[in-house]
Order: sequence, then structure tokens, then C-alpha cells
Amino acid sequence: MKKQFYEFLQITLGVLLASLGLKVFLIPNGFLDGGVTGIAILLAELYGFNISIVLIMISIPFLIISWRTLSKRITLKSILAILSLAIMVHFENFSSVTEDKLLISIFGGLFLGTGIGLAIKNGAVLDGSEVLGIFANKYFGFSIGKVVLGFNLILFSITAITISFETAMYSALTFLVTAKIIDLTIAGFEDYVGLMIVSDKWEAIEEKLIEVINTGTTLYKGSKGFGKRGIMNESEIVHTVINRIDIRRTYNLIDDIDKNAFIIEFDVNNIRGGIRKNLLKKDNVKKLLSSYKQR
Repeated sequence: MKKQFYEFLQITLGVLLASLGLKVFLIPNGFLDGGVTGIAILLAELYGFNISIVLIMISIPFLIISWRTLSKRITLKSILAILSLAIMVHFENFSSVTEDKLLISIFGGLFLGTGIGLAIKNGAVLDGSEVLGIFANKYFGFSIGKVVLGFNLILFSITAITISFETAMYSALTFLVTAKIIDLTIAGFEDYVGLMIVSDKWEAIEEKLIEVINTGTTLYKGSKGFGKRGIMNESEIVHTVINRIDIRRTYNLIDDIDKNAFIIEFDVNNIRGGIRKNLLKKDNVKKLLSSYKQR
């Protein structure tokens, strides 16, 4: 019950932030975002429709797709979130805080992206284009990102033809800011990378990763390999996950021990559990090193 209340609270905050992005920045200046919200703004701009009603009407087909593609729980949350957004947009009466078009695009995207990101993180959808992407990926094998991008390219092309190229370009900028802020809101500001390290001096490397970088490690057994040093027999492979801010320091550390170490770096979308730097206090590092040396 407590978890559900917390989710509801965050979705409500997300809806509020998204509505502020629309009413304070985008709608008063005729700027669009991508997806269903962008279509609603475009139709309201061209034909004078009530944007809240249009937003609900256009969302209905995507909610039907969501009902069939995603879980019913997500769809019900999304219905409530979209209805709340439409109501807030209808009744909020804010004036634009700036006439600077660049600021409008950036801060409109910032508020909207944070709001959509909070909603998605807590199991609700504020924009149907993501649902369309998931549907197309599930049944036709298309990339979700490509479907969303194609959807918005069509929308911004129509905007360029019917309104102006300038509005279309600023709207595209808003969409890019929104997309990046959604990613940051969902994944967080900490960006992790994974490293797989193959080296004859793996013991020294593992010890220094724990001691200096303050990160946990996992060892894999490598049975055989072939590289520039010829055939390699059995050795340990060090696997670790670090914050991207530590990447240069980690490479320097490995180079000091073994300049010929073979390193594979890869992006890590999400981590759960394990030992992360923010969990490793000095005392814990000492305990970890002590247990490591006793192996």
C-alpha cells in the first residue's frame, strides 16, 4: 500500500510538471513536443480545438494498444495520468515566463521530460508514441526508438509545411531535450559502464579496483584464448561496473599494472544489488580487502 501511494504521488508530480511545461512554455508560444502531445498542440494551433479534449481523443487508440500490448495495470494508471494531464492543462492559467525561443524550447522540454520520465518510472504513460513503438516492436520487430523517431519526423515535417520551418526546428529541439531528460529521470544521473579485463596480472588489478576505485568485482574463468601474445591458457577474467566519471582513473590504474591488458568496455543500462561505490565506506573497503587477501 505504501509503495502504491508513493507511485501515485510521483505520477501526480510528473503530471504537474508536464502540464507546467505545456502551459508555461510550449502552448502559449505555439511550440510542439513530439508524440501525441505534439499532435494535440498542432491541431489546436491549426483549427482552434480544445487541446485537452484533443489530447484525450488522440490518446484513446494508443490506450487500446496499451491494453492489448502492456499490462492492464499500466493502462489503467496511464488513463488516470492522461486524464489528469488534460484537466490540469485545461484549468491552469499561467502566462508565458519568457519570449526567448531557445529558453522556451529548453525549459519546456526540461519540465515535460521530467514529468513524462516520472510517470514512466512509476508505471504510467503520458504519451502514446512510446506505446506504438512497443507494439510495433512486439508484432513487427521494428526498433522502438526508430518507430518513435519516425513518428516525430512525420509530425515535425507537417509542422514545417503547415506552420513554419522555424517552429518545426524549435519543436524538434524541445523533443530532443525532452527525450534526454526522460532518460535521465528514469536511469538517474549516475552513468555506469562495465569492464571486462583480461590480464596475466589480474590479481593486482582486482585488488587495486577494490582499494582505489572502491568498486566490487566478479571473476570469470577463461579456459583458452588467442591474441597478439599468442595462445593464452587458463586465466581469470575480471568483470566490474564503475561510474563513468571514474573511467579515466580506472584505465590509468590498469595501465600502471599491465599496459598489455585486454579491456572490453560496454554500456550498462541499469544495475541492481551488488556493491557500488556509494555503498563502500572506508571500513567496508578494508573488510573487503581483508577477505580478498584471505582467499
